[in-house]
Amino acid sequence: MFSTGILVLTSPLHILPLRIAPVLSSAAQLVDRTLYVHLHPGLNLGGGSPPRPVFLPPVVDLSTFITRLYSNAADVCGHLDVRFLLTNIHAHPASSQTPSSPFPSPQPLSHSPEVVLTDFAVQDPHQTRQVTQRLEKYTGCCYVCRPGLSSVLLHPQLQENEDRLKNQGEKSECLETYSDVVVGGTFDRLHGAHKSLLNVSSVLANKRFVIGVCNQAMLKKKVLKELIEPYSLRVQKLKEFLQDSKPSLQVEIVPLDDPFGVSIVDPMLKCIVVSEETKKGGEAVNKKRIENGLQPLVLHEIQLLKDVHHTDIEEEKISSSSLRFRLLGTLLAPPKDTSHLPTLPYVIGLTGGSGSGKTSIAKQLEALGAVRIDCDKLGHEVYQTGTAAYHKVLEVFGSEILSEDQSINRRALGRKVFGNQEQLKALTDIVWPEIAVLAQNKINQAREEGKRVCVVDAAVLLEAGWTDWIHEVWLTIIPEEEAVSRITERDGVTTEDAQHRLQSQWSNSKQVEHANVVLSSLWEPEITQKQVLKAWNLLQQRIQQKLGGL
Repeated sequence: MFSTGILVLTSPLHILPLRIAPVLSSAAQLVDRTLYVHLHPGLNLGGGSPPRPVFLPPVVDLSTFITRLYSNAADVCGHLDVRFLLTNIHAHPASSQTPSSPFPSPQPLSHSPEVVLTDFAVQDPHQTRQVTQRLEKYTGCCYVCRPGLSSVLLHPQLQENEDRLKNQGEKSECLETYSDVVVGGTFDRLHGAHKSLLNVSSVLANKRFVIGVCNQAMLKKKVLKELIEPYSLRVQKLKEFLQDSKPSLQVEIVPLDDPFGVSIVDPMLKCIVVSEETKKGGEAVNKKRIENGLQPLVLHEIQLLKDVHHTDIEEEKISSSSLRFRLLGTLLAPPKDTSHLPTLPYVIGLTGGSGSGKTSIAKQLEALGAVRIDCDKLGHEVYQTGTAAYHKVLEVFGSEILSEDQSINRRALGRKVFGNQEQLKALTDIVWPEIAVLAQNKINQAREEGKRVCVVDAAVLLEAGWTDWIHEVWLTIIPEEEAVSRITERDGVTTEDAQHRLQSQWSNSKQVEHANVVLSSLWEPEITQKQVLKAWNLLQQRIQQKLGGL
């Protein structure tokens, strides 16, 4: 297997949409990370003069092919980062200002190719060596590749309809292009639909490509917004992709804090690229532009990419929200170094805000075989009459917090610390260490009994700083409005009280920064159960790997 490859496609453009799926499937057996795609219909690698890269005009069939490429890639090789390269696509005939070759010097790529693949069909098997040599030389003229570049001729199973298309010949009208093109979006976890949008927009743009990227204000209603990549990372990935695909383009990436952004104030813009789903948004942009005394933009509509792997609760199109949903239960961040801890039992610290479904998930993990350590229950034990914490609490808060039977009245104690951060810290400084001791005793007991996994069910896991004695942090999240609804229904408190309770806890986003695995009980119970089972099975694999490495 090679980490990075470049696929040189030589088939006629009107045939490629049928051929690309088997070609990608063959390529995926050789490349496991990044696959660049370079198009040169009619390239002859068999004989005659040495093949040279040439400029290709932007045509309608090219736009169709780009959509098909990423759609098929998502279907047959979803693990690959596929990137279509546009350096040799040129909107106008060569002029005195246009270089004679699309590649005056080899173009560097973010990941240097280790292997070059092609769909070129060798007529005579004796020519194979000559073809591979010419392929390697051609690719080296176009792109900076790793020394010792390998080459492979792919022989995919062809489609039945190809002969009919071959006889029809290639006829495709030119795409109209524009000096300045704009698009907007979240661009979270750059996927095939994003790449299709970016590539088509780059074909349409002769000079400048403006991209509005949703910032905080535009993310509030997104599904699993806490798992959206940081703005800076999304911008970095966009820049890298566009630098690879069309380095000559002037790319401007700006934060999008409202639905319109620069699209309604930039007089140089000529075209906005939309989908069927965002067409109304494009029309709203033009309405605003007219109100601002600007020319309306040409709306260029592209197809949505269908997601053949979507589940019932996911969108039918390829979308970031579906990808975020699929991250639930998986390892988002590698565990920190826990070499100071015994490997078994493997300790999961499960946390989450009020109403998040944490306790329900802890019980599901218990049913799968984990030892559940309920820190809320341990908290009650800590306050019992005669314990070390009991005496410390009395010293700090006085005897007025006692009930008639001399037990601590937690309601009275709560009134003392409510809204007083100093008093609250004084209490937690007493109680949290004592709970930690009890929890660690439970873990030691589980070790003596030969248990494999413990789950520490603790709402204050992160705030209390208990991560030093656990292996992984698991977090359950739900949107704040759903949490408020659950708290008011469960505890009979007002909406205001529920909101105040949530505001006193760490936010979902802050907790996600410390989590290794994230779960969500937002959907039906069976959906949560599937997440938990996935997380559990992946955990068993990690434990086995850890044990195997000892």
